[in-house]
Amino acid sequence: MSQKRVEKVTPYNTGEKKGTQIAKMFNAIAFRYDIMNRLISLGQDKRWRRKAIEILTPQSPKTILDIATGTGDMAIKIHSMLSPCRVTGCDISEGMLDVAKKKVLNLALSHEIEFTIGDCISLPFDDNSFDAVTISFGIRNVEDIERGISEINRVLKPSGKLVILELSVPEKKFYKFFYNIYTKLFIPTLGKIITGERSAYDYLRKSIAVVPQGKAMTEIMDKVGMTDCSYNYMTFGACAIYSSSKR
Repeated sequence: MSQKRVEKVTPYNTGEKKGTQIAKMFNAIAFRYDIMNRLISLGQDKRWRRKAIEILTPQSPKTILDIATGTGDMAIKIHSMLSPCRVTGCDISEGMLDVAKKKVLNLALSHEIEFTIGDCISLPFDDNSFDAVTISFGIRNVEDIERGISEINRVLKPSGKLVILELSVPEKKFYKFFYNIYTKLFIPTLGKIITGERSAYDYLRKSIAVVPQGKAMTEIMDKVGMTDCSYNYMTFGACAIYSSSKR
């Protein structure tokens, strides 16, 4: 899929930049974000996160940046599975980060996991700052995907690892047929009932449909100077894990 196509898909029909609209959208749904994740993924999101984190196990990274950290589930799971020295969660939405900070405080992990507001296309970190970077269900929300991955490459240390977890559209016709029914009818309706924000879940469907997938995503990684670019589909192609390393 064209990178430009996904950049044009926004939650609201306003003249604001995509990043501004994304922040507003997540601020509006933060209070029900976790329960919606469980429901629309049929509980698979937890397993997908574990699989993504397992890729980093051989590297044993000590400093990890989790972009689009949302309500902090990925950052907390990273801490649990990898026991790094420091996990930094970064997100464009203050509402989501408020929820994440409360979770970490309740788990007494505030000294091990920190959060900061920030946009993937202009990360507030120095060059060569992290051993690994993760981004879960967030790359399709980035205003300029190539620029965002280039920024990730900048803040990674040499040989540092990037792992992207993102929703995708199944390629096989049989699965794609039921997937389209599910995403067009069930997800937006459920989103309206639980969060009051149907537009956010209409956007979810549209952004998944146009985000670069498979080889197209790894080609962007390679273009910005990363190496060992690969991907793997899960759950009949409804989700993909991408990984690469800084040269």
